[in-house]
Amino acid sequence: MTDAEPMLHLDSRPGLPDEIAVLRARYPRTDWPRHPNYGELAAFWRRVHDSLRREGEVLAAMTADFRAGHLRAAEFQQRFMPQLAHHLQHLDGHHRIEDDHYFPLFRRLDRRFERGFDLLENDHDVIHDDLRRVAASGRALMQELARGADAGQRAADRYADDAERLLHVLDRHLIDEEDLVIPAMLEHGERPLTR
Repeated sequence: MTDAEPMLHLDSRPGLPDEIAVLRARYPRTDWPRHPNYGELAAFWRRVHDSLRREGEVLAAMTADFRAGHLRAAEFQQRFMPQLAHHLQHLDGHHRIEDDHYFPLFRRLDRRFERGFDLLENDHDVIHDDLRRVAASGRALMQELARGADAGQRAADRYADDAERLLHVLDRHLIDEEDLVIPAMLEHGERPLTR
């Protein structure tokens, strides 16, 4: 992505244009599971994305319950950090596998995909910055909870803002990634990606 394409930045784009999601029109999302080339890798990819979404939603709900007074600080502290760590590590690991293994394979598979996968890698950088911000505000939240309820509430508010932003950009990214990855698998099959 270049500075000349701000509308493609993850923070502000409404989705991928057709010139990047080159196969989306040929393979509508609603038809994916019925396509003969929709195999184990495509299904697994979508399950991983669904699990990343669910993990973020669980953390958001837990934080909302704490902020609303429906979850005691001690219980929140016990559950929050392990779940946050799992979610952030899962997300980071998933992106590393994509960047190091799958995205290069997709680029070699079809030159039309290059711009889209460059964009997705740029997304990963944006998401990684947000991931680090969420990890820092999560740690600060745990430290402030040790100081008392008022400090903990303020820190929870800061964490919630950071986490909400991460969830927003992550969801946009996952949708856009699926619009590139799954149609590519349907077009070319999964075999070239499993070598």
